Amino acid sequence: MNVKTLLLALCVTCVPLVASAEDITQIKFGVDSTYPPFESKTPSGELVGFDIDLGNAICAKLNAKCVWVENSFDGMIPALQARKFDAINSSMSKNEQRSKVIDFSNKLYAPIEALVVKGGSALVATPEALKGKRVGVLQGSTQETYARKYWGANGVDVASYPTQGQIWSDLVAGRIDAAMAFAPQAEVEFLKTTQGREFGFARGPAIRDTAIFGPGVSLGIRKGDKALLDAVNGAIDSIRKDGTYDKIAKKYFTFDIYGG
Repeated sequence: MNVKTLLLALCVTCVPLVASAEDITQIKFGVDSTYPPFESKTPSGELVGFDIDLGNAICAKLNAKCVWVENSFDGMIPALQARKFDAINSSMSKNEQRSKVIDFSNKLYAPIEALVVKGGSALVATPEALKGKRVGVLQGSTQETYARKYWGANGVDVASYPTQGQIWSDLVAGRIDAAMAFAPQAEVEFLKTTQGREFGFARGPAIRDTAIFGPGVSLGIRKGDKALLDAVNGAIDSIRKDGTYDKIAKKYFTFDIYGG
């Protein structure tokens, strides 16, 4: 073998093989099953919800098998980095902090945050109104980040909970004065139930912070996994264009969950 041939052979062996969408035959999604209507479990143990349906539709577009791996929300990113699954599909908002450690797919739906209070309450989502009050948030969520940034340092007691269901239970029992949550989830899981019939969304200023809530909820992907990122982005675009997305959304919501 001459030097030129040897060098060419060495160069070929040094180039890493790049996977393509055709190589993706299975996607393991990390999911926290305590967040209806986006993800929850039936009495028989079946995973159901908007995110579950979207994940299955994405897999169908890619002719890939969907595998669901349950994980607590606050441990999602470490578990993704530890390769316990391939992507996070659990109502995770893309924001600046998270984007430093993982990549995100195209938007799945919009971030719509709200404060849930007892009917007739004068509480609004400001540090002045909430001073001396106790507000429940989901541990590891963007709601917790927001509440601690704007309210926690201004005399508001921010209480973190491992599941959303525990927040609703404590709100009903009076152990917290309000709860901050993703509005569509709060409406379907709590406000439209017998348990939440005496509660509603607080009026007043909207809860906004682009740095915290970002442009919307997306799939979380490990840094550098470009093949999977490109594949799921293509699938998301496809289900948006062919009507699959809207058909799924109408099962769960009476409003535009995708947003502008």
